Amino acid sequence: MAKVASWGRLHSCQHELHVLSDRVPIEQQLHADKPGLAFGRGRSYGDVCLNPDGVLWLTSGLDKFIHFDEASGMLRCESGVSLRDIQRVFVPRGWMLPVSPGTQLVSVGGAIANDVHGKNHHVHGSFGDHVHRIVLKRTDGSSLECAPHLQPDWFRATVGGLGLTGVISEADIQLRRVEGPWLDAETIPFQRVDEFFPLADASEAEFEYTVAWIDCTSGEAGRGLLMRANHNSDTSWPVTHKAPRTMPLVPPVSLVNALSLKPFNALYYHSNRMRDARAHVFFERFFYPLDNLLEWNRMYGPRGFYQYQSVVPRAAGADATKEMLRQIAKSGEGSFLAVLKTFGARAPLGMLSFPMPGVTLALDFPNRGTKTHALFERLDAVVREAGGRLYPAKDARMPRQLFEAGYAQLGTFLPFRDPGISSAMSRRLLGS
Repeated sequence: MAKVASWGRLHSCQHELHVLSDRVPIEQQLHADKPGLAFGRGRSYGDVCLNPDGVLWLTSGLDKFIHFDEASGMLRCESGVSLRDIQRVFVPRGWMLPVSPGTQLVSVGGAIANDVHGKNHHVHGSFGDHVHRIVLKRTDGSSLECAPHLQPDWFRATVGGLGLTGVISEADIQLRRVEGPWLDAETIPFQRVDEFFPLADASEAEFEYTVAWIDCTSGEAGRGLLMRANHNSDTSWPVTHKAPRTMPLVPPVSLVNALSLKPFNALYYHSNRMRDARAHVFFERFFYPLDNLLEWNRMYGPRGFYQYQSVVPRAAGADATKEMLRQIAKSGEGSFLAVLKTFGARAPLGMLSFPMPGVTLALDFPNRGTKTHALFERLDAVVREAGGRLYPAKDARMPRQLFEAGYAQLGTFLPFRDPGISSAMSRRLLGS
């Protein structure tokens, strides 16, 4: 038994740990007296990756590349391979993941189970759109292959299925051609949220990657910085990688607080507004800025933090975003890591996939107990009224009613659950 916490560091719970290291006989290792759950790199913020007092099957030992087709870019790998492993091996060879979230320190299995998205949803969709095959191991000892055209219902249940349909042992992922590791990037300041939407629309017509940082201390006006980029033809490679720094300790109180937040946000906005708007950027710096500070989650202190990420339909996007920013300003709470972006007009792939056509806002909040939860209740009301939903990969407290209202295919998904798998989230939102 050992204590395990998720990335938000809200709770540290006892788990029985079983290491998986051979993909072939995994199903023989999944029998346990207690319900189990696959655990990759632990980068989910809330409780989707936790199974308190139960079993965690650690997939970090499933870290092998199985086969790569140099002509087509199809990669077969085990589920514990990290996205960083893939990028650092294959980008120098002219291939890259088509979709990657804001950190590359996640496993392939976790990326599939949460159907992660990146800064280019309007072009390439979500991670599951590029998965061509999954091998799924079930706790009854069975093994099955699923793909978009092979047992497609199992495929749609597993992509975005929160790890509840079985343990993914391997996957085939289609990589994309790139000429090199560099991007032509541009940063454009805006003074109000209303300016963001036409700017985002114009950017999506010409740029593959678009994302905005919002200063949520500026109230419902929502000034911010839109960042956009395209790949270029520079094939050079940095001589050395700059080693990331590490947050060395957990401070006694959160460093994100009422005293630090407003000046920190103002400094970030004005320093970036005054810089040269155009830059030649290495892909890791643009895609994964937070990976430059390892263990950055410690800055929120011993009580941890929540991430609140919502998506609402585009028609309600401007009003809902401004109302959420108004409620945050009114509460006295705030977030430095506030990200606003739009999703493309494509239906979600998985039955429980989070992305849908619309506007997504992600915010980090220090855990201040009752005060923070009161704010979340008001934000929930805005999301519910707008017909939106919250992202399970980031969630630690979503009400069951909001989950059921936001995920219309939940009833279709339930028959595909593996009865030998459970998580803190499934018990909270599904009852078991």
